[in-house]
Amino acid sequence: MIYHHTKTKGDIGVGMVVSDLMLNDIGICLPLSEHLPFDLIAVSPAGKVCRLQVKYKSMRDGGVKCKLTGSYADRNGSHIVYVDRSLFDAYAIYCPENNKIYYVRNDEIPENLTGCFKLRIESSRNNQVSGVRMACDFEGVYRLFD
Repeated sequence: MIYHHTKTKGDIGVGMVVSDLMLNDIGICLPLSEHLPFDLIAVSPAGKVCRLQVKYKSMRDGGVKCKLTGSYADRNGSHIVYVDRSLFDAYAIYCPENNKIYYVRNDEIPENLTGCFKLRIESSRNNQVSGVRMACDFEGVYRLFD
Protein backbone atom coordinates (compact mmCIF):
# COMPACT_ATOMS: atom_id res chain seq x y z
CA MET A 1 0.00 0.00 0.00
CA ILE A 2 1.22 3.49 -0.80
CA TYR A 3 1.47 5.58 2.35
CA HIS A 4 1.13 9.37 2.29
CA HIS A 5 0.84 10.78 5.80
CA THR A 6 -1.59 13.69 5.20
CA LYS A 7 -3.73 11.74 2.74
CA THR A 8 -3.91 8.80 5.15
CA LYS A 9 -5.06 11.08 7.96
CA GLY A 10 -7.69 12.55 5.63
CA ASP A 11 -8.90 9.08 4.70
CA ILE A 12 -9.17 8.16 8.39
CA GLY A 13 -11.19 11.32 9.03
CA VAL A 14 -13.59 10.57 6.17
CA GLY A 15 -13.95 6.96 7.33
CA MET A 16 -14.78 8.01 10.89
CA VAL A 17 -17.33 10.58 9.71
CA VAL A 18 -18.96 8.08 7.34
CA SER A 19 -19.23 5.61 10.22
CA ASP A 20 -20.76 8.22 12.54
CA LEU A 21 -23.29 9.27 9.90
CA MET A 22 -24.28 5.68 9.11
CA LEU A 23 -24.69 4.79 12.79
CA ASN A 24 -27.11 7.71 13.06
CA ASP A 25 -29.23 6.73 10.01
CA ILE A 26 -27.83 9.48 7.79
CA GLY A 27 -27.41 8.62 4.12
CA ILE A 28 -24.08 9.28 2.43
CA CYS A 29 -23.16 10.26 -1.10
CA LEU A 30 -19.49 10.05 -2.00
CA PRO A 31 -18.19 12.16 -4.88
CA LEU A 32 -16.35 10.51 -7.75
CA SER A 33 -13.77 13.30 -7.92
CA GLU A 34 -11.35 14.42 -5.24
CA HIS A 35 -11.28 17.87 -6.83
CA LEU A 36 -14.63 18.96 -5.42
CA PRO A 37 -14.78 21.44 -2.52
CA PHE A 38 -16.50 18.88 -0.25
CA ASP A 39 -15.65 15.35 0.80
CA LEU A 40 -19.13 13.87 1.08
CA ILE A 41 -22.82 14.68 1.17
CA ALA A 42 -24.94 13.76 4.18
CA VAL A 43 -28.65 13.11 3.57
CA SER A 44 -31.07 13.25 6.51
CA PRO A 45 -34.00 10.80 6.78
CA ALA A 46 -36.23 13.73 5.73
CA GLY A 47 -34.17 14.23 2.55
CA LYS A 48 -32.21 17.36 3.57
CA VAL A 49 -28.67 17.45 2.22
CA CYS A 50 -25.48 18.85 3.70
CA ARG A 51 -22.17 19.05 1.82
CA LEU A 52 -19.37 18.26 4.28
CA GLN A 53 -15.71 19.22 4.28
CA VAL A 54 -13.98 16.66 6.53
CA LYS A 55 -10.93 17.54 8.62
CA TYR A 56 -8.64 15.34 10.74
CA LYS A 57 -7.36 17.61 13.51
CA SER A 58 -5.22 16.56 16.46
CA MET A 59 -5.82 18.26 19.79
CA ARG A 60 -3.33 21.02 20.59
CA ASP A 61 -3.44 23.38 23.54
CA GLY A 62 -6.76 21.95 24.76
CA GLY A 63 -8.64 22.15 21.47
CA VAL A 64 -8.75 21.64 17.72
CA LYS A 65 -8.01 24.40 15.20
CA CYS A 66 -9.43 24.48 11.72
CA LYS A 67 -7.74 26.76 9.18
CA LEU A 68 -9.92 28.67 6.76
CA THR A 69 -7.13 28.80 4.20
CA GLY A 70 -5.51 26.39 1.84
CA SER A 71 -2.14 26.37 0.13
CA TYR A 72 -0.50 25.09 -2.99
CA ALA A 73 2.79 25.48 -4.80
CA ASP A 74 3.54 25.88 -8.47
CA ARG A 75 6.38 27.23 -10.58
CA ASN A 76 5.61 30.73 -9.29
CA GLY A 77 6.10 29.72 -5.66
CA SER A 78 3.81 29.00 -2.73
CA HIS A 79 0.31 30.45 -2.56
CA ILE A 80 -2.27 30.76 0.20
CA VAL A 81 -5.94 30.93 -0.73
CA TYR A 82 -9.01 31.55 1.41
CA VAL A 83 -11.58 28.79 1.60
CA ASP A 84 -14.79 29.60 -0.29
CA ARG A 85 -17.32 28.45 2.28
CA SER A 86 -20.18 28.95 -0.17
CA LEU A 87 -19.07 25.73 -1.90
CA PHE A 88 -19.96 23.47 1.05
CA ASP A 89 -22.27 23.64 4.06
CA ALA A 90 -20.33 22.45 7.10
CA TYR A 91 -17.14 21.05 8.52
CA ALA A 92 -16.92 17.60 10.12
CA ILE A 93 -13.81 17.63 12.32
CA TYR A 94 -12.46 14.32 13.57
CA CYS A 95 -10.22 14.46 16.68
CA PRO A 96 -8.23 11.22 17.13
CA GLU A 97 -7.24 11.93 20.74
CA ASN A 98 -10.82 11.65 22.01
CA ASN A 99 -12.28 9.83 18.96
CA LYS A 100 -15.01 12.46 18.57
CA ILE A 101 -16.42 14.28 15.58
CA TYR A 102 -17.54 17.89 15.73
CA TYR A 103 -19.99 19.26 13.18
CA VAL A 104 -19.71 23.00 12.51
CA ARG A 105 -22.13 24.60 10.08
CA ASN A 106 -20.76 27.50 8.05
CA ASP A 107 -23.47 29.78 9.45
CA GLU A 108 -21.85 29.24 12.89
CA ILE A 109 -18.55 30.73 11.71
CA PRO A 110 -18.43 34.54 11.48
CA GLU A 111 -18.36 35.61 7.82
CA ASN A 112 -15.44 37.97 8.38
CA LEU A 113 -13.29 35.27 10.01
CA THR A 114 -10.50 34.34 7.58
CA GLY A 115 -7.69 32.78 9.63
CA CYS A 116 -8.93 29.83 11.65
CA PHE A 117 -11.44 28.87 14.30
CA LYS A 118 -10.83 26.84 17.41
CA LEU A 119 -13.08 24.46 19.26
CA ARG A 120 -12.00 24.10 22.87
CA ILE A 121 -12.13 20.54 24.22
CA GLU A 122 -10.62 21.37 27.61
CA SER A 123 -11.37 24.47 29.68
CA SER A 124 -8.89 27.28 29.23
CA ARG A 125 -6.23 27.66 31.90
CA ASN A 126 -7.34 31.23 32.64
CA ASN A 127 -11.04 30.20 32.80
CA GLN A 128 -11.96 32.47 29.88
CA VAL A 129 -15.48 31.80 28.62
CA SER A 130 -16.23 34.89 26.52
CA GLY A 131 -15.78 34.14 22.83
CA VAL A 132 -14.83 30.51 23.50
CA ARG A 133 -16.43 27.81 21.37
CA MET A 134 -16.69 24.62 23.40
CA ALA A 135 -16.33 21.52 21.23
CA CYS A 136 -19.08 19.68 23.12
CA ASP A 137 -21.58 22.20 21.68
CA PHE A 138 -20.80 20.87 18.18
CA GLU A 139 -21.40 17.16 18.74
CA GLY A 140 -24.20 15.19 17.07
CA VAL A 141 -24.91 14.70 13.37
CA TYR A 142 -28.46 16.01 13.46
CA ARG A 143 -27.24 19.52 14.21
CA LEU A 144 -26.20 19.62 10.52
CA PHE A 145 -29.84 19.85 9.51
CA ASP A 146 -31.08 22.45 12.03
